Amino acid sequence: MAVEHDDLAELVRDFFTREVLPHADRVLAQGHPDREHYRGAGKLGLLGLSVPEQYGGGGGDFTHEAVLLHEQAYAGDTSLGLAVHSGIVTGYLVAFGTEEQKRRWLPGLCSGDLVGAIAMTEPDGGSDLQAMRTRAVRDGDHYEVHGAKTFISNGGLADVVLVAAKTDPDARAAGVSLLIADVAGDPDGFRRGRLLSKIGLRGNDTAELFFDGFRVPAAGLLGGAEGRGFAQLMGSLPQERLVIGIGAVAAMERAVSLATAYAKERHAFGKPLIGHQNTRMVLAECATRARVSRVFLDDCIARHARGELDTATASMAKWWLTDGQCEVVDRCLQLFGGYGYTTEYPIAQMYTDARAQKIYGGTNEIMKELIARAL
Repeated sequence: MAVEHDDLAELVRDFFTREVLPHADRVLAQGHPDREHYRGAGKLGLLGLSVPEQYGGGGGDFTHEAVLLHEQAYAGDTSLGLAVHSGIVTGYLVAFGTEEQKRRWLPGLCSGDLVGAIAMTEPDGGSDLQAMRTRAVRDGDHYEVHGAKTFISNGGLADVVLVAAKTDPDARAAGVSLLIADVAGDPDGFRRGRLLSKIGLRGNDTAELFFDGFRVPAAGLLGGAEGRGFAQLMGSLPQERLVIGIGAVAAMERAVSLATAYAKERHAFGKPLIGHQNTRMVLAECATRARVSRVFLDDCIARHARGELDTATASMAKWWLTDGQCEVVDRCLQLFGGYGYTTEYPIAQMYTDARAQKIYGGTNEIMKELIARAL
């Protein structure tokens, strides 16, 4: 990494250590992060690192976002939805937004005064985006949105939501559009459902969202033209899947570090756990998996920074890295014995947090199908 990346990593580590992690137990109990933590990140310039400076961002590129997301995951925080807020939502606005849309929304997202989310998944379907049922009907200078979305990360706190909807219900891909919905203050026609109770990622506000005649100004159509939504989604999904892979590798590295430290401190049969051959073999295998994963991830990040990351490679990264995360965390937890199954040890939360990685962003089964199509 360049010196600027090293300095950024240190700043991010310090932010999470001092400002976020001391509140971890309370955040887990309440089921959502503190809004002030978004603002705190914004004050330090940690939000919108790849957003041009004229819109309030850091003026960097995706490599800077990657540093942020790695350090957050390695610190052990899964409450702040920065992967969605900065890794996805601001990216859509920068890549596809009109000048007016960029100036309207990006400064608030970069300052942390606004929290962003994207609403794709519906109660009746997830991966088949072309078959979505949410409708956006043009009515004068507005669209009326009807439908429901679920499993929406940041959905409980979100002020601005990118909503995928059908503007042409008779078309499949060509009928999908993305609308920028201002939902701050829960306006008429919009309702947040319950915060979903999950086995992991319990500090993040994953929610259901309901639209019943919710009105979005026509100027809120992302990019200013109907029917571009599916192409916008497909063009952005490689970055979304790479974002997931960053968290996966950071989790592997953290699990190996925690398990190694524990194995050196814990004694069994008269010597430290690391003195037993099985323990050494497990740690060696997990460390190797983490190292190989890091090399693959770094190559994908470099490709993406050059604009060369293709769908198949991004799908490989999402599938293989999250599969590796679940395997490595599970094997490291085993080394903790019964303590690994207690919430007093971070490895237990890492175990439950890991499982969602193989589901969202397109299931790993879908990833394999996308890879196969490219062969």
